[in-house]
Amino acid sequence: MGVQGFQEYLEKRCSGAAIPVDLLKLGRTAGRPHHHPHHPGSLPPPPPARILIDADSGLQRLYGGYQTDWVCGGEWNAMLGYLSALSQACLYQGGLELVVVFNGTLGKERWPEWARQAQGQRQTAQLIVNHVGSKATPPPRAWFLPPACLSHCVRLAMFRFRVRVVQTLEDHHQEVLSLYRDFGFCGLIAQDSEFALCNVPAYFSSHALKLSWNGKNLTTHQYLLSEAVRQLGLKTQHLPCFAALLGNHILPDEDLAAFHWSLLGPEHPLASLKVRAHQLVLPPCEVVIKAVSEYVSSIKDLGNLDAVARDVFKQSQGVKPPYRNAPCGPGHASLFQNLPPLPDCNDSLSGTMGYTDWSAPYDQGGSRLTNHHTSAPSGPSHSPSSSSDGDETNDSSHHLTDKSSGWDAPSGRGGGGDGSHGSGSHGNGSGSHGNGSGSNIPSLLSMATRSHMDITTPPLPQVSDEVLRVAEHRHRRGLMYPQIYHILTKGEMKMAVCIEDDCNSELPPASLLFRAARQYSYGVLFSLAETHRRLERLAMRSRGPLDVPPVIVKEWSSGKSKSALTPELVPALCFREWTCPNLRRLWLGRASEDRSRRTRAFLACLRSDCPALLNPAQVPQHLLLMCCVLRYMMQWPGGGILQRHELDAFLAQAVSNQLYEPDQLQELTVEKVDSRGVQLASLFMAGVDTALLVNDVCGQPLPWEHCCPWGFFDGKLFQTKLARAAQDRLALFDMCEGQEELVSRVKKMRQAILDGINFTRPPPPLPPLSFLPPPPFYPLPPLYPPRPMGNMPPHHHPHHPHHHPAQHRPRGFPGLQSIPPQGGKLEIAGMVVGQWAGNKPLRGRGGFIMQVVSVGAGRG
Repeated sequence: MGVQGFQEYLEKRCSGAAIPVDLLKLGRTAGRPHHHPHHPGSLPPPPPARILIDADSGLQRLYGGYQTDWVCGGEWNAMLGYLSALSQACLYQGGLELVVVFNGTLGKERWPEWARQAQGQRQTAQLIVNHVGSKATPPPRAWFLPPACLSHCVRLAMFRFRVRVVQTLEDHHQEVLSLYRDFGFCGLIAQDSEFALCNVPAYFSSHALKLSWNGKNLTTHQYLLSEAVRQLGLKTQHLPCFAALLGNHILPDEDLAAFHWSLLGPEHPLASLKVRAHQLVLPPCEVVIKAVSEYVSSIKDLGNLDAVARDVFKQSQGVKPPYRNAPCGPGHASLFQNLPPLPDCNDSLSGTMGYTDWSAPYDQGGSRLTNHHTSAPSGPSHSPSSSSDGDETNDSSHHLTDKSSGWDAPSGRGGGGDGSHGSGSHGNGSGSHGNGSGSNIPSLLSMATRSHMDITTPPLPQVSDEVLRVAEHRHRRGLMYPQIYHILTKGEMKMAVCIEDDCNSELPPASLLFRAARQYSYGVLFSLAETHRRLERLAMRSRGPLDVPPVIVKEWSSGKSKSALTPELVPALCFREWTCPNLRRLWLGRASEDRSRRTRAFLACLRSDCPALLNPAQVPQHLLLMCCVLRYMMQWPGGGILQRHELDAFLAQAVSNQLYEPDQLQELTVEKVDSRGVQLASLFMAGVDTALLVNDVCGQPLPWEHCCPWGFFDGKLFQTKLARAAQDRLALFDMCEGQEELVSRVKKMRQAILDGINFTRPPPPLPPLSFLPPPPFYPLPPLYPPRPMGNMPPHHHPHHPHHHPAQHRPRGFPGLQSIPPQGGKLEIAGMVVGQWAGNKPLRGRGGFIMQVVSVGAGRG
């Protein structure tokens, strides 16, 4: 989109609009104590300046920025060391307090943009796989693709270093700006054109963020929007209209293409590119920015938006002004509205500190959850999620806890908990794309339509208000997997792209491999087992049929044979072995049996409900999540995902002493990067991501410290173990660095993982033909004895007195008649059209060899 190209234009085309700064130096200057002339002593030191980091656009720098071995599955201990140095440098060297905000929205209003990004990431993933397969070296840094589970790993690392974490709910950009303005932040570190166009006083680049080796300098670029506006010939009040006319997710480029070409005129050198091969061609972004800036600067009355709209859409035939009083679309007065300009603060971090009620550190006990739900209570609920099996109180002491904070004060900014967009996020709009009066209806070509397939699904089961309040509380504070709240309220989830080879038929895609685990987690979220039990009782009393309404969740992902704009309709499942308690009991139950139920639900979702995994002598507690993921991968029905030596490589690197030595891991070199190892590591980390979802769904039976991947996995170390195992598949002693104790630990974990699983299973047999439509040359079993044909002997009935069961017993596929040993002919209308020789009797089940002698031998 046009507006997204403004960030690059600001960096490359506006000289003097991006200046290098040292954030630690600015922080020390802002926090320097000032002496008052009337007081002999100095005043108390000011509180540390607070910096807001947008993790969505700065994920690569938070991962480390200099890592070239991200392709192996993630260097999590290296990332942990970098984030530790970053947080300590900000707090002790610069007096800066970091607050990291994560994108926890579903973002359906930006679906086409997300689909294009996902498609580009899939193409990058294929380039990575092809590069590693052909050259066995890490791919270029420009192809950086976030390792699976990276966002959650950064979030867990922030918990460890007691860095404040916030997670947006409905509109990421608006909630970040609201947080910045309402709580007196002194700077925003991001990389997004929409933040730049909102005239944030102190806006810094996240892509240019660099921490020196000694931790005394934290350099980046500060963007001066005032300088860019001056070079474009604009004023601050022009920015809302300028940003809207560049094109965005509400007013897309397709609607503005005719307007952009009209600004260039027929004499422009690029005018010949307007129509090429009967396809829509857009002008270059740089040309559009300059042309739109000239047009906006020539507008005499910015308040008369109707006149501006008529002029913009006059090139489209029969198009009326589609929007009224909203330069960037209906219902969105969020980013580009005419807000009062903020005071310029170009090279200073000074600012007001209205941020005194922020939450306490995460290791302190939590108080009662306050009701900050924007929607009013809907009365008593009769849904299974709201039913109670005991008198539990609303306590979450066994979870990640956090005191109520000032984030609850500006209520209504992120939307309500009913799944709809809140009024605070979307102004006065109703979500429709008509104007206020409804008299002017835009044409179909100019009207904003849904570009994704919105499939109607059955209504979701009702969830109690108490559960929704707890879900929103944990979501906003980053204490819960971000997709859980959207599954509860909207029945949808969005899945990230990981490194996969579309041409590799041996390994399934991650979205398909771990779908069953997600289906069971959906059943736990909506208390499907309790619903089944309740409906079974009603069916028994009424002696009627059992009718269970299906629970369907839309999974949005980009696949090989499907578009990212088409969801997968995935039904929720419940356990057959036992009845899982309802969600309220799992999340808020305090009894000792509730803790064991949480653990069992977690294990059952990952198909790991076996006693061996719960034995600390075999599986240490901090390795339980890893072993559950590996056991789940071993049970893939198709087989062939993990071989014996690959499983040993995963376990050997998890118990290796090098895992906790970041310096040794940094010096470790991989001679040849194995392509299959890259894909296995990506699948494994996608499984860890799914396990984090399941853990939060089941009430967090595993503490968050035991869910951190740096405690059991390192991609580069896994590659080295896998290389040793490939040379000698029985060299477990070498993989364990010659330590018998490590060999014993690996064998015990392997035994627990393979408990009850047949590791050397044959390939799956063909399904019986009775379940498939028969091919034309495989006749169905006849209802009557077949008619003799040619020289074939007549069929004998089994109850015939001369029938011998041992003769001509049909073997192999059901429905096929046995081939007689003496051969036969095929006659049609008295002519021999086929002839075959006899078969020698074969031992064993199935299989026959047909030898064709001639075809059409009877002709002529």
